[in-house]
Amino acid sequence: MKQSEIARKAKASIQKSWRNPALFKSLIMTAIYALELLISKVLKMALEKADKVTEAFAKSEPEQTKVQAVNEPVMAKSEPIPEMPKKSELASKYPRLADIYNKLEKQNKAIYQREQQLASVEKKIAGTKGIFRGKQRNKLHEQAEQLRVQIASMKQYLSSIVQGYCYKNVKEFLTEYRASKAEYSDYQLAVSRWEQQIGNKAESDSIRSRLQQK
Repeated sequence: MKQSEIARKAKASIQKSWRNPALFKSLIMTAIYALELLISKVLKMALEKADKVTEAFAKSEPEQTKVQAVNEPVMAKSEPIPEMPKKSELASKYPRLADIYNKLEKQNKAIYQREQQLASVEKKIAGTKGIFRGKQRNKLHEQAEQLRVQIASMKQYLSSIVQGYCYKNVKEFLTEYRASKAEYSDYQLAVSRWEQQIGNKAESDSIRSRLQQK
């Protein structure tokens, strides 16, 4: 709009004063100066607009970068496999000690049966009274005595069982057996927990692997 108005005024002035060279030159210079001002103003507005666009882009760029960083998959580190629990020396003895203990238990059951038989015979002896039952009572006494001898011999054999495995007596064996059993139970519990951890870890690693492949 301004450029058209300037051109129109310049044309009118030229038509009026074309015969005056000095005035004509002055009009031309004025027109050039006005045109330069107009061009300068247009360039300034263009630069200001470009600066605003650049500033707006600069402000939005960090947010976009941040969103990309959030959306980027994170490669999770796989946890190391826990070490399997180690069996102690005492716990390692338990299977062998358990075999010895089972032998003792078997012998104890046999002794208990004999003791029950002895109790039954003694009860019969107590119920056998009178002159005419003397022979029967004597026979029962002999049977009871035989049972007592058998029981004593069987109890002695208990010590022989543990002595065959380098233990002084049954008491010494039982002390080590109970300690070994306790440690073996602790070891089994630790292994069970370890296997559970391994299973959970394998499942977790499998899920993590599938997620990373997506």
